[in-house]
Amino acid sequence: MNLLLSPQPPVFPHHHESPRQSPQRSQSPFHNMANRKRKADEDGDGDENMSPLNSPAVQPRSIARPSKKVRSSEITGRPLNLPRLLETLDTDQLRTVLERICETHPQIGHEVVSQAPRPSVDAALEVLGRYQDKLNSSIPYGNSSAEYTYYRVKEPLVALIDAIADFTPQFLPPTETQPTKSLEFLDQATKLIHQLPDWEPQAYRHHKEGAYDDISKAWALVINEAGKRAGGFNLHSGGWDQALNRHNEQSGGRLAGAISAMTSSVGWMGAGPNQNPNDQNSILNQLMSGAYGSPVRVGPW
Repeated sequence: MNLLLSPQPPVFPHHHESPRQSPQRSQSPFHNMANRKRKADEDGDGDENMSPLNSPAVQPRSIARPSKKVRSSEITGRPLNLPRLLETLDTDQLRTVLERICETHPQIGHEVVSQAPRPSVDAALEVLGRYQDKLNSSIPYGNSSAEYTYYRVKEPLVALIDAIADFTPQFLPPTETQPTKSLEFLDQATKLIHQLPDWEPQAYRHHKEGAYDDISKAWALVINEAGKRAGGFNLHSGGWDQALNRHNEQSGGRLAGAISAMTSSVGWMGAGPNQNPNDQNSILNQLMSGAYGSPVRVGPW
């Protein structure tokens, strides 16, 4: 077999040529990245003081964020809080709760009275109007006996009369210092009393007669106080003397005490209870017409 192979002369390297080196195997790119990262970490160890986070000139600021309502992960039954509970109460329920609290704690009742605003005439009349509506709705339909009708309307009737009696002192002196407001309330309250039912049996009329007696005393008190101011001129100029005369007539003369007080206060100005308001001989009308002090005719002319 060696005889068949052609001999080849040996090749010797030239003395000017550098011996060839076998090509090196290319390294993995991940290996290069790891070397660069390691080098960067080694270089950065000496520059920690140059980091912006460690610079005294720049300090991190905390941003205030609104606190979120923490919701419990567990759901369980619990009563309503006070604001939500009050939203569910109507006026009657709230008034009942407040009355019970004031009865249990009298000092709270005194605080409510001192802090609550005074009721106006319109507000008081609105409350009385609701009592009157309850009375009217309780009247039975058709022809009923007086006894049955009386016991049917007795409770709302007494409630209305009691309400009038409770509200009236609020508008009397010295609590109320303005006579006009006092007279406005008394005028409307007297109209409510006029509308109370008139019972045939005399025994059922004591409610209405008692209401007339109380309102007559209230009129007299206000008239006497108003008469001390400007000689009672505001009573006559406001037409209150005439209004009281009409109330007295409609009540069947049950306001005699108030009429007497009015006559004492403004009798010198105009008509008395049985006189015509347009009487030409009254002193006030003579002053207004300029006839006061004119000669009086004596005997035939």
